[in-house]
Amino acid sequence: MEMARDIASAFVEARKSGRPIEEYPGERPTTLAAAYRVQDKALSLWDREVAGWKVGKINPPDSEALGANRLAGPIFTDSVQREQDQPAQFAIFDGGFAAVEAEFMLRLKTLDEPLPQTPREALRWIDEVRIGMEIASSPYAGINADGPCVTISDHGNNAGILLGKTVPEEMWDALDSVPVSVRVEDTVVGKATTADMLDGPFGAACFLLQNLADRGIEPRSGWWISSGAITGVHEVGAGQQVTASFGEIGSVEISTSIFGA
Repeated sequence: MEMARDIASAFVEARKSGRPIEEYPGERPTTLAAAYRVQDKALSLWDREVAGWKVGKINPPDSEALGANRLAGPIFTDSVQREQDQPAQFAIFDGGFAAVEAEFMLRLKTLDEPLPQTPREALRWIDEVRIGMEIASSPYAGINADGPCVTISDHGNNAGILLGKTVPEEMWDALDSVPVSVRVEDTVVGKATTADMLDGPFGAACFLLQNLADRGIEPRSGWWISSGAITGVHEVGAGQQVTASFGEIGSVEISTSIFGA
């Protein structure tokens, strides 16, 4: 537990100051249990309200070795922005890692019933869906290269989310048909649909609710679920503009800046 506390403290201090971490601050966790211990310890060190959770994909062969194909990390209330007339400004860590992901954002409602076991059952636990983007940034440049357990240990590599237009409820069953693309400056860097995302956004909700239960975290109505990258994880630098388009639903835009600049 002392190692988890030391690692968590190093990441929390780096995120507060905006300074990069050149080397991983301790022994890298190699199990999901160890990784989430660090994340949970970091949460206990912050005086920040949680607004929800990001869900990310764990790719093979790590998914087979760890027995899970998704991971989770906290989203803080002060890192949530909503669509406005101008592109939202998000700070990234200079000397660290930074990427953007086009995602469907699901708003959770809690029910007094067993946790959902299928994406269809998870629909009942959601009361709003929006288009949006996750900003994945960490003061540690090796956050993704070092594998999913390291990603989990630093807040799941989340630095904020943007909430865009509401998706009409009659479209929730047809999210797989929505063409999604991401453009960084003038270059399209990814195109896909949620059909390529494991069991989709509502499957991500199933995973998250079980993940929280396993960690003894009570879900709360109103929490947002950033349900996973649709077109991939697209690395960005400071001063870039990114647009994510969701077919006829609309688009969202962000611009990036350096933390503290």
